[in-house]
Formats: sequence, C-alpha cells, structure tokens
Amino acid sequence: MITIPSPQVRHQQLIVTIYGLYSRNHGDALPVSVLIDMLKDLGYDAPGVRSSVSRLKAKGVLQSVRTDKVAKYELAEQVMDVFHEGDQRIFAPEAANPENGWVLAIFSVPETLRNRRHQLRGELSGLGFGSVASGVWIAPAAVLDQTKKRLEARGLSQFVDFFRGDYLVDGPMRPKVAQWWDLTALDEQFKDFLFHYGSATQQWSALVGEDPAAALAASTPELRREAFRYYIPMLTLWRRFPYRDPSLPLESLPEGWQGPAARKAFLSTHRLIAPLAAAHAHDLMHSGTGTPSSGPGSPQRPGFLSGPPSATAG
Repeated sequence: MITIPSPQVRHQQLIVTIYGLYSRNHGDALPVSVLIDMLKDLGYDAPGVRSSVSRLKAKGVLQSVRTDKVAKYELAEQVMDVFHEGDQRIFAPEAANPENGWVLAIFSVPETLRNRRHQLRGELSGLGFGSVASGVWIAPAAVLDQTKKRLEARGLSQFVDFFRGDYLVDGPMRPKVAQWWDLTALDEQFKDFLFHYGSATQQWSALVGEDPAAALAASTPELRREAFRYYIPMLTLWRRFPYRDPSLPLESLPEGWQGPAARKAFLSTHRLIAPLAAAHAHDLMHSGTGTPSSGPGSPQRPGFLSGPPSATAG
C-alpha cells in the first residue's frame, strides 16, 4: 500500500474539506457520527471532531438541521458562494496571460470605518492582489469580474475604483513583483507541498494504473479507504493555494518558482484518486453503520474546493 504523508492540518480544516467535497447538495447534510467515522480514518478521535463541529457552527460555517429525527450539519448558506468560487479557482489556468494586462484597485476608506478597510485589504489579498502602495493594489486583469462581484456582495464596492493598465517601464517586471507580493513565503509553501506529495502520482499510478474509471471498478474497500486517507489531507493542504497564489505571468515570477510543479502534482494525483476517495466517503455516508460496502459504489461528482482559510477553516 501507499505511505500516507502527514502534513500539519487541523480537525476543522479537514471537516471543511469534507463538506466542500461531499455535502453541498440538498439532502447531503452529515450527522456527526459520519464525520467521526471519516475523521477516524484520518487518525482523529471523536471528542476532537465534536469540538471542531461546534466551533465551525459558532463561526457560521455549518448550521444544524434535523432529518428523520437525526441531528445533522450542513454548510451555511452564507458561505456557499465562497465554496463555488473555490471550485473555479482550484482548477484555474496555471498563470495569467501577460497580454491581458493588469487591473489596479484604488481605494479610500474613511478613518471611522477602519474595520472595513481591514476587510477590504483581506478580500483583495485573497483574490490575488498585491500591494503597490497605500490604497493601490494590482492583479492580473483576469480577476476583475470576480473581484467586482465579491466586493459588491461584501458591501465594499463603494470604496474602490478600478483601472486597467500595462507595465510601460523598459525592463523586466520581476523586481517590482517581488515587492508587491510575498512570493518567497509562498514558494516555501509550494516546496512543503511537494515534499509531501511530489511523488504521489508515480506512487498511485504504479498501484492503480492510469485509468481512474478502471481503478474504481476494480477497487477494494481497503484501497478506497487508503485513497480517502491520502486525498483529504492533500486537498486540505492544497486548497489554500488558490487564495495565496496570484497566478502571475511566469516571466514575472522568480527563477525556480515551484508553483507549476506543485499544481501538476496535485492535479495529476487528484485525477487518479479523487473517485476512489469519493466512493469511500459515500460508503460511509449511505451505510447505516459507517462500514464500507463491498462494491465501489457510484458517487456523484462532488464539489472540489472550499473557501479561503480565513472564511472557512478557522
């Protein structure tokens, strides 16, 4: 079997990943007993799971419902838009096209509304903007529509004006980019991901082959459980990057930038084992005892991503 890496992730982050994957549709609320079974597979005990669910409920990420006299939890409506945005961002193009230019966000927030200023900076940062100067932020132009929708939904659009532009200085943009974004810290995080999962695709393809459908059809309960144990922490570690990586044009990034290698490792491993992990999750969700069924099941295609850590992971 595969050796399961052990990245540093918390109960709450794993639970948010599970909800983002398997519990977004109507009727997919999860009882705590199922979450306990899932987190047990990942090496966590029941008291920690119950405590994390309570914290997520207090933060407004989960809400309680009762169906068939059983207490269950589902995603709160106010975080669903973040989850849907996340689906798009995790599988977004690797880098922006430099020919599309840049967007500048110019904002001014009254001193009496300092909390809104802090919120606005957090939203722009999470959308991939870098800070050029006080009140001046920059990002690849492709994020403009999403940014306008997000700020409108948060009641922040009144403080911001947007401009499109090109870099007109004769010379590379790379030194400026290094000032506007903290790329050194992000590159170290990519390296950490590759430390844990850089060889994942080779390991899994050697075990299950290159055809995910064939692997699922031939899988055993034990293999699906191993895939679940591998996939959930991997996705939990990866899902932070779309809200930290500004997806800058490659020529603007530092030499030896690890983002493309990390993305390739994630996407290729995801292709192989996400169906196996989903089958195990659905076995637990739809069995009365939490014991996996004898067949691979027919899991629906789940959502793939939850929102930025500040919004959902605690």
